[in-house]
Amino acid sequence: MCGIVGYIGNREAAPLLLESLKKLEYRGYDSAGIAVLSNGQVTIRRCQGKLANLEKILLQRPVRGKIGIGHTRWATHGKPSETNAHPHRAGEVVVVHNGIIENYLELKEHLLKRGARIESETDSEIVAHLVGEKIQKGMDFLTAVQKSLKQIHGSYALAFLNQKSPDRLIVAKNSTPIVVGWGEGESFVASDIPALLDYTRRVTFLEDGEVAEVTAEGFRILDEKGKTIRRPHKEITWDAVAARKGGYRHFMLKEIHEQPRALADTFRGRISLREGEVSLEGVHLKAGEVKQIKRIHLVACGTAWHAALVGKFMLEEIAKIPAEVDYGSEFRYRSPLIDSRSLLLLISQSGETADTLAAVDMGRAKKAKIISVCNVVDSSLARKSDGVLYTHAGPEISVASTKAFSTQLTALYLLAIGLGRLSGRLKRADAKRLLQDLMHLPHWVEEALRLEGEMEKLARELCGAADFLYLGRGINYPIALEGALKLKEISYIHAEGYPAGEMKHGPIALVDEKMPVVVLLPKDRYFQKTLGNLKEVESREGKVIVLTDEGSGPIGATAYRVLSVPKASHFLTPTVLTIPLQLLAYYIAVHRGTDVDQPRNLAKSVTVE
Repeated sequence: MCGIVGYIGNREAAPLLLESLKKLEYRGYDSAGIAVLSNGQVTIRRCQGKLANLEKILLQRPVRGKIGIGHTRWATHGKPSETNAHPHRAGEVVVVHNGIIENYLELKEHLLKRGARIESETDSEIVAHLVGEKIQKGMDFLTAVQKSLKQIHGSYALAFLNQKSPDRLIVAKNSTPIVVGWGEGESFVASDIPALLDYTRRVTFLEDGEVAEVTAEGFRILDEKGKTIRRPHKEITWDAVAARKGGYRHFMLKEIHEQPRALADTFRGRISLREGEVSLEGVHLKAGEVKQIKRIHLVACGTAWHAALVGKFMLEEIAKIPAEVDYGSEFRYRSPLIDSRSLLLLISQSGETADTLAAVDMGRAKKAKIISVCNVVDSSLARKSDGVLYTHAGPEISVASTKAFSTQLTALYLLAIGLGRLSGRLKRADAKRLLQDLMHLPHWVEEALRLEGEMEKLARELCGAADFLYLGRGINYPIALEGALKLKEISYIHAEGYPAGEMKHGPIALVDEKMPVVVLLPKDRYFQKTLGNLKEVESREGKVIVLTDEGSGPIGATAYRVLSVPKASHFLTPTVLTIPLQLLAYYIAVHRGTDVDQPRNLAKSVTVE
């Protein structure tokens, strides 16, 4: 997601901030800017687009000073633009922010009533106004920040600059990472370690609820009550590439572990538990339009197609709207019955997939409403759609999709609830229950990640297999497909995903003592039937690996391995079951020695037919 940097010391801040931001480009962004303080005045330079644009601006209009902050922005509230780019200023206070301020509309309303002049569409500018307002009333810089944080609900990494306090920066953290580095007579701030490595290896990570006062001589950390905390620094030994990976061996593993945060980022700021409502900002659908929709056509490719299959269950059961799912490559060559009462829903991580983009032109010609679920801001798909629901997964470097898939599932869940409420087919009480379930999802995924050790051990045992079979039922059948695809993509082992009820229609002929069969067995309406399919595999001596939230009791002692996942709600169980399947595919690939992040013959985005 967005990148934050900060500096105070004896060097010129602007070139250092720019170079540090370049080290964070891999996180993805749509605009950039820096603010530098000198002689009691703050100078801000911002632009839409890449850092190369900012670099040109700084060459034409240089800024000087020994203290400053910088930012690369990934749009959440407000479209990509120079006005919405960070840093944001309110009076003498300048701020950069990663995260989402959930109650920013309420705060904005109060500020406007008190005469604040708010220039951007962002939630971030609100924070600068809160702090600036308190300083105007005589409060000191640090106290003003601490008091303002108590008014904010949401996630944030914040860095503040005050033109009347040239000797310090203030940073704060809640649910979004921030790290402070220090050297001889200088200190650094960043949202990720790569930004610091050219200047220092000594760093300290802030924890949730903490504030740090950063000076050239060092820093002090305070907890939520204002008490000073002593925390030993860490010495970073990673090289630059390892730092981008956060110390993980591969980007894929890093991205698997980023999923709790990515899922939270996808629904933060979009839900109201009190009202049972979903804000579909950017989708641009009104209640009257939703009531006119007679069918939803989901179109996607690869992993996104599996997300679409899960989305079909959600849209039909939650929003009560009939849904069909097509591969992009097939949809463009048939004659689908779509018209002005159809919603064409396109899903793509990159927003550049050629077959998916071709579907837009077909839908446009038939006057369908076109909505996309996409990760990359301002991608071709996003620009061509009538509305877009961004997933906020952040950049996904590994070719095999992990967090993009799980955030697509979350976005589709939000869309189903939102459409259900707009149409009136979903009762408020039911929407509240569904949204309350969603609040637990990051925790359930965190628990599922604790299976990593067991999955690595299992992978070592199974990495020599020539074939795998994955079985699931109902809403979890697409997860069997996704698990098989992940294994194929990165380990080069042949694998198939099947509805468990279809096993006797062919796949059972392949089962023998050499074949691992992964069975998805949550305690749902299909439990007994899937259990029967499991027993059929066992009777043919297949190696049964069971993922269940029921425990091993009813499954019996004959399974090769039983792995317990956390008990999740019906529509969110697919996301939880996905995690161990990603880990299994990853560790099998590692043990087989394949190129995990860049598997042979595959590209991250298929931009040609």
